[in-house]
Amino acid sequence: MDVAFVVFLLTYVVIALGQPPLFRIDRTGAAIIGASLMVILGVLTIQDAYDAIDYKTILILFGMMILIANLRLSGFFGIVLSFLSRNLRNPLVLFYALIFVSGLLSAFFVNDTVCLIFTPFILELTRRMNVNPKPYLLALAMSANIGSAATITGNPQNIIIGAASGISYSEFFVRLFPVSLISLVIAGLVIHFFYRNDIKNEIVEIKDIRYKYNKALVIKSSLMALLTVVLFFLNVPMHIVAIGVGAFLLITRRVKPEKVYSLVDFELLILFIGLFIVVRGFENSIVFGEMVNYVKQVVNTPLSLVVSSALLSNIVSNVPAVLIFKPMMGSLFNSQDAWLYLAMSSTFAGNLTILGSIANIIVIESASPKVKISFLEYLKIGVPVTILSILFGFLVLSIW
Repeated sequence: MDVAFVVFLLTYVVIALGQPPLFRIDRTGAAIIGASLMVILGVLTIQDAYDAIDYKTILILFGMMILIANLRLSGFFGIVLSFLSRNLRNPLVLFYALIFVSGLLSAFFVNDTVCLIFTPFILELTRRMNVNPKPYLLALAMSANIGSAATITGNPQNIIIGAASGISYSEFFVRLFPVSLISLVIAGLVIHFFYRNDIKNEIVEIKDIRYKYNKALVIKSSLMALLTVVLFFLNVPMHIVAIGVGAFLLITRRVKPEKVYSLVDFELLILFIGLFIVVRGFENSIVFGEMVNYVKQVVNTPLSLVVSSALLSNIVSNVPAVLIFKPMMGSLFNSQDAWLYLAMSSTFAGNLTILGSIANIIVIESASPKVKISFLEYLKIGVPVTILSILFGFLVLSIW
């Protein structure tokens, strides 16, 4: 029996389902159990398991989580949304402004966080404007996914790709920013077409949204965020920048450390560690060897990689899909181009269904007490947005 493959398969089935029947096991728990079994059953030694963990990826994620936590606690995102509510009182203008603002913020700050913070504000703002919130919620989720493809730090799978590929932050941005920009336009036009009767071109009078902020912390965290982006573009090692900025922000008299820690997604970090070990164990399986040979024969063009990545990302989610492709990338066509195609397709594929990305789930579930968006209602928008954005993304990367 191919023990490594059985453990890998069971782990990824649970991750794909979210929770298996009869047992209370979440995705993080599945990764922990799978990683433990790889060691217990002798597929990997303890040292092999340690070596499998990509510590650079973990450090980048952890440092960025601390930075984002400080921005959230400072009231930075409240200032952004209050500015939108004061200056954009036209539902049509607000719709497109939301797409590009959330897309841009998601490029530099992990998209899940942008969705988590923006969703309640969108609900409140659309209530005050007396407009249908559905197109705005869909715009938030889809633009956050698309915008996050523009940089290495936009989403977890890109962080993995950046650490594994060696592509510089600036090169990644130059290649994928135009792709994301075009795809944001596509998403806006598709959503606008389906909800054209709900997105009106007229001025609406609304009261300003109230919010709290800490001026000193806003300045400090904003400056550190700006410094982080600048250092990334100067190609300073990202894990050094992220953990350095995170450590500096923990030196404070204004914020209790436990408030910052409560906003750090430790479950996601543990999930990544577990998945690194599970995938390394899978690399030792017979099935993996056969899969590599199959990939060499079938996935031998950019288009075949894009299609395979998009399909797999919707079966097991984009982060696990990238981890599965990761060991095979060296055997494909031009390695750097292959990584960029993988980043684009795995991220854009997240817009296909509600379950395609965590960002989608955050928006839909957070809004569910007040606004219900069904699986099919999302799907009718997600299908054309995903197909068109991946198609144009493929064309732009091919031409570029």
